[in-house]
Amino acid sequence: MDDQSAERLAAVLPILIDAGAYDVFFTPIQMKKNRPATQLSVIINQQDLEAITYLIFKHTSTVGFRYHSFKRKVMSRHFIKVTTPFGAVSVKVATFKDIVKQAPEFDDCLAISKKYNLSIDNVYQMVYQQLKNN
Repeated sequence: MDDQSAERLAAVLPILIDAGAYDVFFTPIQMKKNRPATQLSVIINQQDLEAITYLIFKHTSTVGFRYHSFKRKVMSRHFIKVTTPFGAVSVKVATFKDIVKQAPEFDDCLAISKKYNLSIDNVYQMVYQQLKNN
C-alpha cells in the first residue's frame, strides 16, 4: 500500500491478530513508478481467509491483494508451570520425535521482572534453572 499512513497501518495489526492471524508484519517495498510503499503480510489458517479478507479491505486502503497457500508443520505443544522464588511461570514445551524444546512465556517473565524490579534475563535464568533441576 502506498497511500495509507503508518498510524493507520499500525492499527491493522492487532485487529488481524485478534481475528486469529498467526502473524502479521509489514515490509517496506518500492512499487511501480518507484513509489515507496508497505507490504502487509498475514499468515492465517485457510479457513479464516474470508474473514481476514473482509478485515483487510475494511481497515486498509487496498482494493486487492495476492495470496497463496503453504503447507505447515508444527511440533506438538503443551504447557507446564514452573515455580520460581518470585512466582509461577508458564513454560511452553514443544516435542517432535526425540526433540524437546522448552520456552518460558514472555508475559509471565515480564510481569515478575516488573513486580520485583529484576531484569527479564534474570527471570529467564531462574526458570531455566528450575527446569534443569526438575
